[in-house]
Amino acid sequence: MKVARRREAMLKAVLSGMTEVSELCEHFDMSEATVRRDLRALADERLILRTYGGAASVGKHAPEESLEQRRQSFQAEKDAIGHAAMAHVRPGDTIFLDSGTTTAALARALAQAGQHDIRVVTNNLLAVQALAGSSVPLTLIGGEVREPSMSTLGPIAHLALTRVTVDKAFLGADGVVPGRGLCEATADQAYLKECLMRQAASLFVLVTADKLNRDSQQHWAPIDKPWTLITNASASHAGLQAFRSLAGLTIETISVPGESAH
Repeated sequence: MKVARRREAMLKAVLSGMTEVSELCEHFDMSEATVRRDLRALADERLILRTYGGAASVGKHAPEESLEQRRQSFQAEKDAIGHAAMAHVRPGDTIFLDSGTTTAALARALAQAGQHDIRVVTNNLLAVQALAGSSVPLTLIGGEVREPSMSTLGPIAHLALTRVTVDKAFLGADGVVPGRGLCEATADQAYLKECLMRQAASLFVLVTADKLNRDSQQHWAPIDKPWTLITNASASHAGLQAFRSLAGLTIETISVPGESAH
């Protein structure tokens, strides 16, 4: 069995509750060294957690990362995803940039390109910082400022979204899980994404590979229309396998300059 397929099968086994090394060795008829090596590789991709004597799924709720932590993590990957997402923006488009540092990378790419023939609507104050003073027309959705994500949300933001429609919405998330949707730390964040998805003709989810199958937060925004996933995960990345059977999903994998494939 090829390594990628074997690790995909092992990931499914761990997620289904088979968490002991000895149990996995018996199930797959493999040596302990091979099982431990595969578990380490899956843990490095943040698909599972390594434990003494085995592994556990990543489903336990985790503290939300600070804004500074998110700004400093996976910068090259986020910039590459932002540039790839910009290729979907066409002259005359009105687009929405969701909260998050990956969508902020798209804002920086748009500002550098100097696109003046589109309009950006956003609740992302990091995107506003990137676009303010550029030639890109910009509309900020009001509401309560949430400092950990530097975004606006709440009833005023929800009301504002009912008054606009956009051609394309570019969304970020704390995690994305097949069949469940986008994972967020608060109900307000999840509900705003749900409102936004209703107002957009096309949906694009921008996430780094570590966010795939990540359900470390408690609140969910289901995705109920066709969408495109843009990620730096390689085509053979184990975390992508569960997404391939989803109806209405287009997967776009991008490479990061200066890095080898995952």
